[in-house]
Amino acid sequence: MDFAERKYRSEDTWEAVRRGWEQGETAASLARRYDVGLANLWRRRAAEGWERRLEKDPSPEPLEGWKMYAERRLDEFEARVAETRDLAQRLLRIMQGEELNEVPTWHMGYLVVFRANHLGPETAAADRERFRDRDWAPAVWDEAGCFRPQYEIDRRLLLMHRKEWREEVGLPDGVAEDYP
Repeated sequence: MDFAERKYRSEDTWEAVRRGWEQGETAASLARRYDVGLANLWRRRAAEGWERRLEKDPSPEPLEGWKMYAERRLDEFEARVAETRDLAQRLLRIMQGEELNEVPTWHMGYLVVFRANHLGPETAAADRERFRDRDWAPAVWDEAGCFRPQYEIDRRLLLMHRKEWREEVGLPDGVAEDYP
């Protein structure tokens, strides 16, 4: 009776298998890579008490080194903070009515409604009077001077400025014609 040739693997091989398994690799992938039997792998794991590590691997060192990495990340963080602060100050000036003429048209509907809700009816009346001759005013206020619903304002403004929107998002003429 012929028996298949037995496979013997060195302790170094089994140590590599154990290291891989403890680091989270699957038993099947390790058995395939090191040409060991899956049943033998499971048997050794149980007999030797292999356990997967709970701690994460240390972060790999960046190519530029930790000091340069920290310096770059600090610069990025400070730039983001400065941008956020500038945006907050600009939004405050816009909400107070100082820079409303510089706002893109498709944001105007939201801004005048926001200002009316937060700054009161006097502001709403002043904005309606200030912007009544603008081409986008009928998209925001109905014939009685009341605000349209926000979804309707947004849709009307988008349709009024369809060409600009398509250019901004990169849609060439003749494609996806039903948007918006």
